Amino acid sequence: MSCRMLPLLFIPLLFILPSCVCGPFVVNVTQSSYQAEENHNVTLEWTFTTDPERPSEYPDVYCVLLTSDKTINLFKVYNGVQNKTFQDEHFSGRVQWDQDVLRGGRVRLHVSRLRTSDSGQYLCEVSTSYGMNSGKCQLNVSGAVSEPKLSVVPGVPVTVQCDAGCWSPLPEVTIEDARGNAVAGAQESKHVEDSVRRCVSVTRRATVKTDRFGYS
Repeated sequence: MSCRMLPLLFIPLLFILPSCVCGPFVVNVTQSSYQAEENHNVTLEWTFTTDPERPSEYPDVYCVLLTSDKTINLFKVYNGVQNKTFQDEHFSGRVQWDQDVLRGGRVRLHVSRLRTSDSGQYLCEVSTSYGMNSGKCQLNVSGAVSEPKLSVVPGVPVTVQCDAGCWSPLPEVTIEDARGNAVAGAQESKHVEDSVRRCVSVTRRATVKTDRFGYS
């Protein structure tokens, strides 16, 4: 009886894995909510999943402003080139973007000279060869607050008037005397809404007592 030792043959198994992004394609916002004042500037930013196998790929980006009554086109990029005809005239000349960070997984938009009508939800949809998704953030723009102005209304008895122009939300106006006490008998405040700037102007009057030295 004889026995032969057969050499072991090692056959390498080659697994060819297609390049892919592990996990779902996600679009996030760096802030869920922004607060800004009229005529100021704000930077809105989204991040999205990148694929190291496709570092040179430019995603397609589509961004809009969603208000209570309409959708306003904000920004669009296709194959790395901005489509300026897409942008609504509402944002004309007021939106800049950082092209150099786009391939690194960021959409960064700078909106200047803010208006109260810019308030609403901003949605950006990002589309690539390996996935598509969107993210939303909220921007609230308040009216530029003016300093209240106190004036004397001509006539007798002496009446003072306080004007607060374009405030948001509706302010409470109190007229005080030199001692810091609220003047009794002040009239109800009158307010006028500005639907374009989304703010309220308030006027309130009060009759003051006087003595021989002037106002009390």
